[in-house]
Amino acid sequence: MADKNEISDVIATFFNTGKTKNLAPLSAIQLDDPRFSSYSDVPPYDLKDYATTIALQQLRFVSISDYAYEIKNERIDVFDSCAVVTFTITQTGMVVDNYSFRGEHLSMESRGTFVLVKFQKWKIVHVHLSKISA
Repeated sequence: MADKNEISDVIATFFNTGKTKNLAPLSAIQLDDPRFSSYSDVPPYDLKDYATTIALQQLRFVSISDYAYEIKNERIDVFDSCAVVTFTITQTGMVVDNYSFRGEHLSMESRGTFVLVKFQKWKIVHVHLSKISA
């Protein structure tokens, strides 16, 4: 049960970055390793490495004001030092264009699958978010 609580905290930390705008935890909870990979629910949709993922996540979270999220149907399966987390997530906020000083309301629902490995602490090694068509 302790592992599942720690894993759930890692997922919450990931999405809380959008609320706090403190970007440091993104690097701390994801494994900086050539085996890291991610797919996003917003463009670009290609498979990304760690450095590209971190840069795009930071850009995404700082570009959304009034960010809020709700995770539903979270399931955590632990296999020794590996874990798979699946869930649906609703994200809302205002995407701000700092150049034109305009914003666009964001409201999207996505499916999420995160794979974590345990190296002293649980770290995300793969992120897959896919938008659910409305």
